[in-house]
Amino acid sequence: LRQVGAGDAPHLPRLDGLVLNAGALTQKRRTETVDGHELNYGTNHLGHFALTAHLYPLLARTGGSRIVTMGSMAARLVSPDPDDLESTGDRFRSFRTYGRSKLAQMLFAVELDRRLRAADATVTSVMAHPGTALDSATPSRPPVRERSGKDLLISVPLAPFVQSKEHAAWPAVRAALDPAVRGGQLWGPAFLHSRGLPALERPLRVLSDTGLANRVWTAAEQATELTVPV
Repeated sequence: LRQVGAGDAPHLPRLDGLVLNAGALTQKRRTETVDGHELNYGTNHLGHFALTAHLYPLLARTGGSRIVTMGSMAARLVSPDPDDLESTGDRFRSFRTYGRSKLAQMLFAVELDRRLRAADATVTSVMAHPGTALDSATPSRPPVRERSGKDLLISVPLAPFVQSKEHAAWPAVRAALDPAVRGGQLWGPAFLHSRGLPALERPLRVLSDTGLANRVWTAAEQATELTVPV
């Protein structure tokens, strides 16, 4: 985590946008990163925190740049546990751990927005989420992936409620490029938060908990030994 992005930013002339989109969903058992952090939390949150910390000076020098954090609908279905961000306490549950890691990342985004506003910075922090996106609904892209007959059987019945991975990218693209987007906003698919063209959404109520967001931020600083120098 202390090496990601290190040494690269000074050689770039400018950076207009940063989309924090990496995601991991482990199955069945708790797994750790090479740094010793729970894999979902380490990938989905701490890695993004570290990357932002390294690249923020370049974003700030560029002026008018934007940081887009990709959340998830899974964050709607879990409750936060700031005392066990690494999922070491009770029985490991894959989806709950994933949802909490994405919720931590969204709390990071709102706390970053608060700090940017307080500093009167020109960088903005925005959130987006992809809705319900399935590989099985995504067109073939050889040699990366080829759509199979099984994929069609899975995706056709779910078509009214899901979308392809390429369509799921629309909210992030709009959040990154639309000049009307403002800091602190959340963009996602218009239909049932699941599919369709990107639309402005009301952020989850838990994201307004500034105390919780600050605890998540502080925990990330301690875990990565880095901070975002706003």
